[in-house]
Amino acid sequence: MKSKILMGGGLLLVAAALLLTIYNIRESDQAGKAAEEMVVQMESLEAGLPERLEPESEELVPEYKKHPEMEMPVVEVNGQECIGTIEIPLLDLKLPVISEWSYAKLKKAPCRYSGSAYQNNLIIAGHNYRTHFSGIKCLDPGDEVILTDADGNVFSYEVDTIETVGGTDIEKMESGDWDLTLFTCTTGGKARAAVRCKEK
Repeated sequence: MKSKILMGGGLLLVAAALLLTIYNIRESDQAGKAAEEMVVQMESLEAGLPERLEPESEELVPEYKKHPEMEMPVVEVNGQECIGTIEIPLLDLKLPVISEWSYAKLKKAPCRYSGSAYQNNLIIAGHNYRTHFSGIKCLDPGDEVILTDADGNVFSYEVDTIETVGGTDIEKMESGDWDLTLFTCTTGGKARAAVRCKEK
């Protein structure tokens, strides 16, 4: 009798783990589709922007270079205000970046946690979904990361280092002289993988 109870309990645990795995895969797929739709809409909006010219005079210098303290512009896509897109060619990943973070918004796309590309201190958080930031832990120094802001300005970065930061260690996450930081939780969620980047 005792062995039957133990076997039944074991089967229930296996079934619960299987259901949790299926739920996580579905949630990741839904987030990936939502992010992909947002990128498509943003690219159609970018197509309407005037073509960027190489600056040859003071008049053609982008406004953010003259005034780096200015707010990053946003574009509304699917009810979300986005500051642009983040692209990681090695991971074949291109995602929108929502202007402000919340747990609900992270289920749709990566979010700006703090900072600005214009002041070289941008921090972007993303869920550990396979369709979002799960793969960033596999990046190596020298790998490319590209941010395109809502005005079409392109910022090219390369990975400098990858750190593991405590799940609640906000001070460490925000410390250091990094132009761009991407972070996501590790498996189990007790720590964060922080990809530190320098602008090229």
